Amino acid sequence: MKRALIQLPAAVAVLSALTACGGGGGDNAVTSAKTSSGVVVGSYFRHAKVCVDTNNNGKCDTGEPFAYTDDNGAYTVNGQGTVIAEIGTDATRYDPTTGTATPVTSALLFRAPSGVNVLSAISTELVALMSQNGGDLKAAATTLAARLGVSGEKLVEDHNKETDASIKALLQAETDRVLPLIANAVATGTDPIAALNTELSLDQIKTVVVIYAENRGFDNLYGLFPGANGIPGKNPTATGSIAKQLDFDGSELPTLPPVWGGLTASGQSVTVTQAQATGWANTMFQVDDPAGVQGTGTVISQSVITRDLVHRFYENQMQINGGKNDKYAAYTDAGALTMGYFDGSKMKMWNVAKNYVLADNFFQGAFGGSFLNHQYLICACAPTYPNADTAAAKPTISAVDTDANGNFVRLTPASTAASSVLSAAATYQADGNITPKDKNGMFYAVNTMQPPYQPSSNAPASTDTAKLYADPSKANTLPVQTQTNIGDLLTKKGVTWAWYAGAWNTTLAAAQGSRSFGSPTPNFQFHHHPFNYFQRFDPGTATGAAERAEHLRDFDSRFVADANAGTLPAVSFYKPQGNLNQHNGYANVTDGDQHIADLITTLQNSPQWKNMLIVVTYDENGGFYDHAQVPKADRWGPGTRIPAIIVSPFAKKGYVDHTQYDTASILRFLTNRYGLPELQGLKDRDTALIANGSKPMGDLSNALDFTQKQ
Repeated sequence: MKRALIQLPAAVAVLSALTACGGGGGDNAVTSAKTSSGVVVGSYFRHAKVCVDTNNNGKCDTGEPFAYTDDNGAYTVNGQGTVIAEIGTDATRYDPTTGTATPVTSALLFRAPSGVNVLSAISTELVALMSQNGGDLKAAATTLAARLGVSGEKLVEDHNKETDASIKALLQAETDRVLPLIANAVATGTDPIAALNTELSLDQIKTVVVIYAENRGFDNLYGLFPGANGIPGKNPTATGSIAKQLDFDGSELPTLPPVWGGLTASGQSVTVTQAQATGWANTMFQVDDPAGVQGTGTVISQSVITRDLVHRFYENQMQINGGKNDKYAAYTDAGALTMGYFDGSKMKMWNVAKNYVLADNFFQGAFGGSFLNHQYLICACAPTYPNADTAAAKPTISAVDTDANGNFVRLTPASTAASSVLSAAATYQADGNITPKDKNGMFYAVNTMQPPYQPSSNAPASTDTAKLYADPSKANTLPVQTQTNIGDLLTKKGVTWAWYAGAWNTTLAAAQGSRSFGSPTPNFQFHHHPFNYFQRFDPGTATGAAERAEHLRDFDSRFVADANAGTLPAVSFYKPQGNLNQHNGYANVTDGDQHIADLITTLQNSPQWKNMLIVVTYDENGGFYDHAQVPKADRWGPGTRIPAIIVSPFAKKGYVDHTQYDTASILRFLTNRYGLPELQGLKDRDTALIANGSKPMGDLSNALDFTQKQ
């Protein structure tokens, strides 16, 4: 304590006094009768504007005394009273440990309790806690210090000067966790204290369940939902318009292309042929029109399986076309079907959304299909394939056209490609699963690759008598992944978690038995299990086998039993088996809708329900058109808008949430709820959004209200 008093006498003296007397506060932290001095930390912020908040409104107003911090983050400002720091994009964050300075890319606002002269993300947290407890700094400091595992005086010290490495790391980790929350609040015009109060209430959520369905755009299922930004011309609260679809050359299509191969999947009792699905108007249409789809007289109910549509990494970008959304019909293999939608009011989940929260500004985290979006859900990253160009397995690398700056423009058309999509679907020189080498020499897997561990669509090598691995010589077997994912972070923090997969046990047993590879039993999608690609779950090691047993669970034998017993882990991901996930081509809308609605009822009857948050969303749009403009961010996404429903006793009731979210908003929520380190992909996404003039992605907290009676 003596060392702290020497370093920061005013701040520590105030906290010590408050700790002794139990509350209050004054202007004891000023360093003289006329000035206030201190430091802005996290690491050190240079050229931050510090002012005396004379009217206590949490911002620097005209006429209030102010000064800018120096190269060591220090300030001296004329006047006495509570100080705040406004850190703009003209400021710099200097790390004294590494001697590096980086520009501030997102504006910040720091506040501190009266009498505290160290301004930081942590001091701002103290102010938020005090706003909940009647202004008691002692109680706020006790609460936060206990959560972080440090003593109270450490909260108001300059943590750059902390000599205990473990304490310094804890303070830095908390700073790094809170900074994005403050930045997001400032960017969205929200009071940072109010935003932090919501985050501080997240500990009331004890159980998080993520249900991950398949391949539906927002307009495709919820375009008619009251109060949502749905289908223009069909929904009175819609904004924007339906984009006229263009041909390859940019000319407006006189009609939509035919639905190549017919509207319905093979084996259906109801069919609409390609000849019938030709010449349809260039706009959206209702697939389940009770009068028959597009005047054919054929009624396609939601229990009919429609044909699949292309949903791949590069095609999705070409369909979005820089935000204009006018080339969905050009770059699909399903022609007019991309413009189809359903009357979602017939679904069970429609009523769930009406009673809880429907997010209508939620985007798939990555461009393209299921494989990449499952990876993005757990790591906010794309899988790597080092040295793909020289790999013995010879994975297919895409051929792409780029602009003068090396930015993606399109897949290189095949030499035999049609000149108009009215004649034939687009074809390409090489539409592979692997990206071309980037400027850092890395290749990434962006379309479906098989897991390196069983179960996998690729059979084991002949030498693998235990049948634990997929044959690495196959072109579509992905090398083992090692990036940090949400499971790693949860485990390190001591938070229980599991990924429950439908048909996991039966498929695994078949993989290690005598099944014919490539024929899942029953209806299991290998690339829908993202953790099965990571080294931590190597089944040939003792630790890997133990990790698999703990975290990779079977839905059929475990999930409902765990929910009924109240023993679900703190974080549970659930992936339905194929026929229940609503994927076009092999699943209909009705069966998956009923399954998910029934599961929510089960969860609502669980002993854990009173502190539960359920997120129901889709991995990607499945190739369907959506009219909402996609925000521009980084090379991975986001992609097309998708549905998301938030169900919880704490969810705002009957609310349409217009906050901008993406798939990784689920990771943002988990990060903030459990105080996890922020994955690099989350930082990269928000930095890119801001650089492109958009808001950062939210963390789902706007869908919650912790003040309502439960």
